[in-house]
Amino acid sequence: MHVIEKIWNHPLYAKYYQKLAEAEKERIFCCHQIGHLLDVARIAYIQNLEQKLGIRKEVIYGAAFLHDIGKYRQYTEGIPHEKASAEIAEVILNEAAGDAFSEGEKASILRAVLGHRRLREGMEALEKLIYTSDKLSRNCFACKAQEECSWDAGRKNSHFHGLI
Repeated sequence: MHVIEKIWNHPLYAKYYQKLAEAEKERIFCCHQIGHLLDVARIAYIQNLEQKLGIRKEVIYGAAFLHDIGKYRQYTEGIPHEKASAEIAEVILNEAAGDAFSEGEKASILRAVLGHRRLREGMEALEKLIYTSDKLSRNCFACKAQEECSWDAGRKNSHFHGLI
């Protein structure tokens, strides 16, 4: 998974990851650092295997690692983070990924990053995997800030059902 290390070590990725980590340092709600990124990637990869979708592991991990990279810009500039993340991801994929991803895989990763916040008709497989895995990665039932969370009750993972 050399390409994931290239993404992780890309200067633009490092810049926004660090800014996001600093911005979320005192956050009591879900954060968007490596634990979350790996949870999303691992859940998506398991779902990929269980559903026999055939998406390459590197593509899933690439999308998972890039899906929230623009969150800092949402905090500071008010840009929806899926849009900011897709803009940043496109630069990183073109500069860091080389030929590790086909043009189709890059486009699929960018669609997954852009579409990871809303379920809609016609989602492609990777997009739906990242959407679903992002939601399943939240352990709301064990969160100390559950009462203060602005997510509506229907979106919270309030029990283990569906998580295991």
